[in-house]
Amino acid sequence: MTAALALLAGLSGCVSAGRLPPARADAPALDALAFFNGQSRGEGTLKISLRRPRAVTVASVGRWGSDGGLILDQTVTLADQPATQRQWQLRRDGPSGVAGSLSDAAGPVTGRIEGNRLHLRFNMKGGRRADQWLALQPGGQMLHNVMIVRKFGLPVARLDEVIMRENR
Repeated sequence: MTAALALLAGLSGCVSAGRLPPARADAPALDALAFFNGQSRGEGTLKISLRRPRAVTVASVGRWGSDGGLILDQTVTLADQPATQRQWQLRRDGPSGVAGSLSDAAGPVTGRIEGNRLHLRFNMKGGRRADQWLALQPGGQMLHNVMIVRKFGLPVARLDEVIMRENR
């Protein structure tokens, strides 16, 4: 067990957990559900331990559900792989909370909004845990998204992405 943990610690050194999107006084407060209502597009880089960084694009279409929550359909394209589909269902949970589900998560999604940032947490398949920070940028049309994936508490993947609202 000690050897396995030492190996994981060495592997996680390839993925940085540092530098998250900062809270910004010059950015408007984030209404995360409203931001994703309509079309948006994300472009970023995914770095997985022991692999080269890979380009990621995410095309999203959000709409309000009958329960007042957001349904967000996404098409995710990773480098030269075929596109995959996933769906978020999110609703407000108290004055600053967000709760819901993600089709490729292994359990519920929870989140908290603080100023211009949303911090989401969820478990993934394979015993991994995701922490995702979305920070609204000045002008209100762009989010900086950083997701850190951990296994056994050690960072094993990092997504760094810019998400732009479209046609607004």
